[in-house]
Amino acid sequence: MRGKSQLLMETEHILAKGSGRINEDTLVMEKNLFGVFDGAASLDKAFFGSKKTGGMIASSTACSVFSKNHYPLIELAKAANKAINDEMISHGVNLSARESLWSTSAAVVRLRKKGLEWIQTGDSFIILIYRDNSYRILTQRDDHDFETLSIWKSMSESSTILIHEALADQIRKTRYGMNISYGVLNGEKEAETFLKSGVESLEDVKEVLVFTDGLNIPVETPEKEKNFDILVERFLSLGLKGLKEHIREIEKNDPRCIKYPRFKCHDDIAAICIRPDI
Repeated sequence: MRGKSQLLMETEHILAKGSGRINEDTLVMEKNLFGVFDGAASLDKAFFGSKKTGGMIASSTACSVFSKNHYPLIELAKAANKAINDEMISHGVNLSARESLWSTSAAVVRLRKKGLEWIQTGDSFIILIYRDNSYRILTQRDDHDFETLSIWKSMSESSTILIHEALADQIRKTRYGMNISYGVLNGEKEAETFLKSGVESLEDVKEVLVFTDGLNIPVETPEKEKNFDILVERFLSLGLKGLKEHIREIEKNDPRCIKYPRFKCHDDIAAICIRPDI
């Protein structure tokens, strides 16, 4: 979809459910604020209310807090983290059992005249694409799923079960690294230390791409540090909708996640493209 904001910018977005029963990704587009959130359900697979997962509630809660668009982004992130904690308490979640915690990644930008505030945690991303088609990722870190996907790559062809069964202990080990080796919003105070934020000039920026990891193009060999060259190239040639369809076609031809190691055939996607007119 496309629209015009008061700051004379063109926007386009995608919110698409993956292979799961519900979409745990959410997005916010509120005046000059744009953000995406990728919820992760607890490992105990608990459901709440009308069959909502904790991941869905976590991402929706963060989205709701950021939609107020009234405080600095760092303060909104802290408020979102606390709101997730409050939601878990109200739903009777045992906060001392880390496998029961809900979580969400976040990538949010707020556009000002010729400038951009941003904040990020977890595996959601912000890319600035310049008029010469070069790009810059605003924050980069090692992929916390690299070890798990590398193990799956080595055994997937001979495995008779899917990755979540075959590597349940490894996945649990990685999840226990929340706000120890990587950041997420999950109600823990430690989440604040993993928040990355900044202010950037929009000079020569033609597009700002904010997206969850479902928009990543599948790769045959897991990458410790993701390379976004092909993603940006495909985005520039195909557009946001075309990129999503390109990804879905690759995934469809590898339903057991063997050629392209990943956790499920189709991941949820939340993505926003902003084209500032400055």
